Amino acid sequence: MKSRLKIFCGNSNPLLAKEICDFLGEPLGDATVNSFPDGESFVRIEENIRGMDVFIIQSTSNPANQNLMELFIMIDAAKRASANRITAVIPFYGYARQDRKDQPRVPITSKLVANLLVSAGASRVITVDLHAQQIQGFFDIPVDHLYASPVMFDYLKNFERDNLTLFSPDIGGMKMAAAYANFLKAPLGFIAKRRTDAETVEAISLVGETEGKDILIVDDMTETAGTLCAAAKLLKKNGARKVSAAVSHGVLNEKGYERLSDGLLDELITTNTTSITQKEGIPITILSVSALLGEAIKRIHKNESVTGLFEIKGF
Repeated sequence: MKSRLKIFCGNSNPLLAKEICDFLGEPLGDATVNSFPDGESFVRIEENIRGMDVFIIQSTSNPANQNLMELFIMIDAAKRASANRITAVIPFYGYARQDRKDQPRVPITSKLVANLLVSAGASRVITVDLHAQQIQGFFDIPVDHLYASPVMFDYLKNFERDNLTLFSPDIGGMKMAAAYANFLKAPLGFIAKRRTDAETVEAISLVGETEGKDILIVDDMTETAGTLCAAAKLLKKNGARKVSAAVSHGVLNEKGYERLSDGLLDELITTNTTSITQKEGIPITILSVSALLGEAIKRIHKNESVTGLFEIKGF
């Protein structure tokens, strides 16, 4: 019988979508996704999806608004083409930092995006390492919140752990850093920081052992690399031998690449949830989450449990 599974993608991360399809042994669906001269997005699904189980892969990295509109329109197109179920696979969920009112007269944009996804016609969402876990509660549809940690741990198992200390670059990331420290059997510390503007961060003090240590900073995302580089500078000032960082989402812009080129960070380990590029002289290691997302898609399509995806083997 012909497969009832169909996978499509927008323009945000086609290489990841291709890797997921290769893992599943399914072809990438045929869809036209482009823009009119005035910037309006246009979508046309080029094959029959009536009654199909449709998965649309689209991160909301830069340009975030363009990628979001593509996702909304692709969902709407699939709904109007009579797809049976539409799952939005959002490896990186943008606007997640705007998850609360932390000052007067500001929106809760991550909730707005959740509402728009549901209104567009999404039946389910798959995402990786939300900036704030409570965002799952913004949806009135099922959300499968996966973690990049299994992919990270598979790489980090080769790290020399005898001299390793884990650090969170802020108090808010302590829970994630503690999970890494627990699996790597390493001590944990944290850094207090002060943000002066959207692109500038000052690391002002730290708690934890650093003298002669190899440090691994754990965070969910980096954009301008301001937090990571400020933390690395403070750690090395306090005697750290080597400073690396494990970050789920490398949403790097030119400022971020510029900071990383200064050499304060010895290695940035991240994943391909966004369409990140490697540049000469910048030590970036990119790990693939295609198997993780592919397995989730396969299990959801077959109505199987995804609980096993949260189990870390070999530790």
